[in-house]
Amino acid sequence: MNSPFPKSTRREFIAKTGFGLGAAAFSSLLHADQQRNSLSSGSNMDLEPFKTIAPRAKRVIFLCMAGGPSHLETFDYKPELTRMSGKPMPESFTKGQPLAQLQGAELKCMGPIIPFRRHGKSGQMISDYLPYTAQIADEIAIIRSMVTEQINHDPAHTFMNTGTAISGRPSMGSWVNYGLGSENQNLPGFVVMTSVGGRNPQPVSSRQWDCGFLPGRYSGVEFNSTGAAVNYLSNPQGISDRQQREAIDTINQLNQHRNEKVFNPDIDTRISAYELAFRMQTSVPELLDVSDEPLKMLEMYGAVPGDGSFASNCLLARRLVERDVRFVHLYHRGWDHHGGLEKYMPICCELTDKASAALVMDLKQRGLLDETLVIWGGEFGRTPMIQEKGGAGRDHHIKGFSMWMAGGGVKGGITYGETDELGYNAVKDVVHVRDLHATMLHLLGIDATQFSVKHQGLDMKLVGVEEPHVVHNIIA
Repeated sequence: MNSPFPKSTRREFIAKTGFGLGAAAFSSLLHADQQRNSLSSGSNMDLEPFKTIAPRAKRVIFLCMAGGPSHLETFDYKPELTRMSGKPMPESFTKGQPLAQLQGAELKCMGPIIPFRRHGKSGQMISDYLPYTAQIADEIAIIRSMVTEQINHDPAHTFMNTGTAISGRPSMGSWVNYGLGSENQNLPGFVVMTSVGGRNPQPVSSRQWDCGFLPGRYSGVEFNSTGAAVNYLSNPQGISDRQQREAIDTINQLNQHRNEKVFNPDIDTRISAYELAFRMQTSVPELLDVSDEPLKMLEMYGAVPGDGSFASNCLLARRLVERDVRFVHLYHRGWDHHGGLEKYMPICCELTDKASAALVMDLKQRGLLDETLVIWGGEFGRTPMIQEKGGAGRDHHIKGFSMWMAGGGVKGGITYGETDELGYNAVKDVVHVRDLHATMLHLLGIDATQFSVKHQGLDMKLVGVEEPHVVHNIIA
């Protein structure tokens, strides 16, 4: 008996039905993009997959002191530790606690190696290593009770950046960029820059700013500190802008032709990446050309254009958020002070203190600080115990350390949380890394408990599965 339906092979059937499913997926992705665009433009519509709240900030600059700065030489004044210096560390503090490189060693207390003083109308206690940060004491909220879960550098960075020690998850910059979208079509929504200076600069892998399971366009784009700002951005020798435009148009037409059949989101990402790269050929040189910056401004930061320093990166961070880049992440590698604390602590502070303070002051005088959240801190802190390795130093520490936040709806001139009398355990108003993430998202207008993406059958969140706490007491 002849069938009234045309014959088709299994391959043809899958291809045809796959086309329909791909179209549905593409429609869903397009709808999600429209939702994010609506949020970026200030719409108050009820959005899924997350509920929005009134935003206080539009952008984030995260100043990462990679290697873990000592809270005991920066923001956490401990006179009792000074009194105990050189004496055995009480076992009641350390018994059964994780140690990185002091496991099995004789543990002796080491007091702070620099004086602390009160600064600003708020009277914040800040060490003499940070004279410029001391000048913005009334602008910053110092959190002295941070805790994290990973005691070695790479997993600790991964935890700070993604909310988990599992590699391959989206970084916080990617989450923010995904949730709020980009307000500048000529620059990436998430930019990363690194600088080096101090003891034993720890490597920082590019997966620390990867988008994980989010669409590829939400990955961070690394800007080089010296030389070409972005690799392979400029035209090949002998190729004009017109020829480059024609090549990109042709490649995109081929990609679009292919995507009419397969509807692959990765192809859409590739198309948008080509377009963004072409637009960046004009926008990036303009961004990096600081000839319009007065000499007084360069001196305020301590920046020398093109030197690849943290100071120059801070100046570029201001220029990026001025152009509505959503998330800027600066890493300064050099804070791993197992030894030589007295030698290297001043070096790291001299390279970062002035520029960090200048960034806050510059944003404020331009009217940008109220809508730009600045976060300063490392992946963990350092121990109250001495580590004698090339001169006195401190080991990794996760039970209590300090960070600060400024702008973007944060209350300035306050200190939040406490560690114990020796600076070992956070004991009052403890702030977990997931609480930091939840507070950041809250200030950006995102409810962290609702902000999720379905992946491998799970509702994945930056803050993980445990309930985070927004630190409302530091919000103005």
